[in-house]
Amino acid sequence: MGDDALGAWLGQLEEAVAAGEDPGADVALVYLVHEDVLLDEDELHGALRRAVLLLATGGDPRRGLDLDGRAVTALADDLDAPAQRAELVAALEEVADLVAGLPQLGARLHALRADPDRAWRTLALALLADELDDDDDDDDTDAG
Repeated sequence: MGDDALGAWLGQLEEAVAAGEDPGADVALVYLVHEDVLLDEDELHGALRRAVLLLATGGDPRRGLDLDGRAVTALADDLDAPAQRAELVAALEEVADLVAGLPQLGARLHALRADPDRAWRTLALALLADELDDDDDDDDTDAG
């Protein structure tokens, strides 16, 4: 996403949060930096598959994800490592410049930076949501 498109997207997200909507701003902020957190691809793939299976054992794996839900917390625990947490915190600090002048997103970012455990679970939720979205895209491709 280019700088102009990113700025416009952040502006829309700010407006939505200010209007009282909850479009998943915390997840969006963390997802912006997810690639800055270096995770072993094989470990990530296995942990994501286990999390999807946990969702499936509870019913529909595509139902809404919960930050404190079993699948998200299990994924967060599976991926947890001090070095990766430090990478997430550092990456979130860099986002501060992007949300300067956006008070709602600035407050959300501050809250994430103040609670590294919550930020880590939010990363897990973002990764799991992305995995489920990829699975949906694969299903659409198979059907088409």
